[in-house]
Amino acid sequence: MKVSTKGRYSLRFLLDLAIQPRQEPVSLKGISERQPISLKYLEQIIPPLAKAGIIRSVRGPKGGYYLNKSPKDITVGMILRITEGSLAPVDCVDPENSFHCPRESECVTIHVWQQMYDAVTNVVDSITLQDLVDEERAKGGEYYI
Repeated sequence: MKVSTKGRYSLRFLLDLAIQPRQEPVSLKGISERQPISLKYLEQIIPPLAKAGIIRSVRGPKGGYYLNKSPKDITVGMILRITEGSLAPVDCVDPENSFHCPRESECVTIHVWQQMYDAVTNVVDSITLQDLVDEERAKGGEYYI
């Protein structure tokens, strides 16, 4: 599985939101400057994250974005599924897919795909934004991925 730019930038965007103090909305311009991600690209990332309820916006001159959930309740897996879709390497092991392979009963490679899927989901579902915030704070300094 290769994570797209959209997936990587979404994680950076959300991590930036999680690191900032929660009292005031975080401006896209500030995130764009800290993360070197264009405003145009950030604007493309936002709709699916907002639709999924991960972020909310505040309009106006002092507007911006907040996390809609606690960073401890947002996993890397959630973010990647929103931005990338399924994490399954093939359709036959995707729990969201109704695909039924005609070779399923005699296929020996399905175990490879299932183990890959299980390994990836175990990792990304066990890491929260809060874990990444804590790691960044332990490092100190400016935040960049």
